[in-house]
Amino acid sequence: MAENKNGQDKTEEPTAKRLEDSRKKGQVPRSRELNTMAITLVGTLSLVLMSGQMGDGLSQLMSDNFTISRVEVFDSNAMLERLKQATIDSFILLGPFFIIMPVVAILSSVILGGIAFSTQAMAPKLSKLSPLKGFKRMVSVKSLVELLKTLAKFGLVGGVTALLLNYLIEDFLVLNTMELHQGVSRMGDLIGWSIVLISSTLIFVAMIDVPFQIWDHKKQLKMTRQEIRDEMKETDGRPEVKSRIRQLQQEMAQRRMMDEVPKADVIVTNPTHYAVALRYDQVNMGAPKLVAKGADLIAANIRNVATEANVPIIESPILARAIYFSTDLDRAIPAGLYHVVAKLLAYIFQLKVYTEQGGLSPGEPDLSVPEDFKGGKYDS
Repeated sequence: MAENKNGQDKTEEPTAKRLEDSRKKGQVPRSRELNTMAITLVGTLSLVLMSGQMGDGLSQLMSDNFTISRVEVFDSNAMLERLKQATIDSFILLGPFFIIMPVVAILSSVILGGIAFSTQAMAPKLSKLSPLKGFKRMVSVKSLVELLKTLAKFGLVGGVTALLLNYLIEDFLVLNTMELHQGVSRMGDLIGWSIVLISSTLIFVAMIDVPFQIWDHKKQLKMTRQEIRDEMKETDGRPEVKSRIRQLQQEMAQRRMMDEVPKADVIVTNPTHYAVALRYDQVNMGAPKLVAKGADLIAANIRNVATEANVPIIESPILARAIYFSTDLDRAIPAGLYHVVAKLLAYIFQLKVYTEQGGLSPGEPDLSVPEDFKGGKYDS
C-alpha cells in the first residue's frame, strides 16, 4: 500500500483540489501505447485504402513530368511551371494522409487525460539530474511494468507476424508466376493488409495499458487522512474563504426570504428602518409566522417587493420593532404578541373585503404592544 514520507498509508481518494492541482502541474493520465496503436493502425490502414488512388496519381504524375518536349527542355520558365504544378499535384494527392495523421496523433494523446497545458511541467527540474533518483526510477514498479509491456508487445507482434507469414507463404511464392504489373499489385495488397493486421495486435496492448495508466495516476494522487485534514484547514481556514462563504450564505438566505414576501398577508414597517412580513394559515399554522424581516436596505427591498405583489403595508413602528427583535425568521411570533397581531390580521381581512365588495370601511386597529416588547427588546 502506498505510503507518504511520514509512513502513513494513502488510503483516501484524491479531493477535487488535489485533482485540480495535479492538472495544473500537467499530471494527467497518458498512454503511449494508445498513441502508438492509433498512429500505427490508422496510418497503415489509410495507406492501404488510399494506395490505389495514390498509386494511380503518382503514375500519372511521373508520366506527365517525364514526357517533356524538346521546346520545354530549353525553356526554363516551362520547367519551373512544371515543377510548380507537380508540387501542387503532390500536395493534393498526399494531403488527406498528412491531414489525418496529425489529427489522430493529437486526439489519441488527449483522449485519455484531456488537454492539459502546464508551464510547471515545462520548467526544468534539477531533481531529474540526480543519479540516485534516476536509479530509483529504473528499479521502480513502473519501470518493471514498462519492461513487461515491451516484452509482451514484442512477443505478441512477433508471434502474430510469424503466424501470418506461415499462413501467407504460399501466396508470396505464387507472386513469381504472375505478370509484373499484376504481381506488384498483389504483393502490395499482401504486405499492406499484413501490416494492418499486425498493427491491430497493438489494440490488446492498449487495452491493458489504458486501465493501468488510469489506476497508476489515481494511486499516485491518493492521500492520507492527515493530508485531507491539512487541505481542509488550508482551504476552509483562510479568512477570505470563510468571509466569501458567509457572504454567499447570506445572499442565498436573502433570496429565499425575498421569495416569501409575495406570499405574506401583511408587511409591518417602522416605517423606514425596519420591515417584517407575516403570514397566517388557519389550517396549517397554530400562530402567525415571520417569513421575512430586515433593516434599512433590506427593509426597503421588502417594501418594494411587497408593493409589486400588492401585499398590504402597515406602518406601526413599535410593533415592527417588537416583532423584529423578538422573533426569528420562519418562527411563530411570541405568545405575548398574539392579541395585537390577531387584531392586525383581522383588520387586513376586513380591508380586503371592503376593497373587493365595498360596504363599511374598517376602522384603524389598536396596535398597542405589551410593555415587555417595547424598546426594541423582548424580555422573556
